[in-house]
Amino acid sequence: MLSQKARYALRALVELARAEGAQLTSGELALRADAPRKFLEAILLELSRNQLVASRRGKFGGYTLSRPALEISFAEVIRVIDGPLALAPCVSPRLGYRKCDDCPDRDLCALREALLRARDATAHVLEGYTLADAAASGAAADVLRSAV
Repeated sequence: MLSQKARYALRALVELARAEGAQLTSGELALRADAPRKFLEAILLELSRNQLVASRRGKFGGYTLSRPALEISFAEVIRVIDGPLALAPCVSPRLGYRKCDDCPDRDLCALREALLRARDATAHVLEGYTLADAAASGAAADVLRSAV
């Protein structure tokens, strides 16, 4: 399940993608992402440490995406905030891999194949969906709402 922290991170990053290079303050992002400001500031710090956002301090400071929105996938953001996409550690292909504590033999595990397929399908969708995709779909929805 996606954590609330990851949801706020994704919302804030989509808002930065919509800003198209303009800096936004943590206060502006909190309003746009409908997130608690203090919590979002901690999330933005984590995103900055992982080079997803660039921050500028001072009176004219704020946040921007560190790379084009088209290059930042939902999977990358979720991995930074929540860790591996896999439902069990034995199906994580990255650094999160480890043998499950309660499984005597991974090759004989009745659950592993299904969990591996779920991880692969999830990764396929989230790797292929970028902040630019989300910003564009949200912009289209805003236009449709204002036309009604």
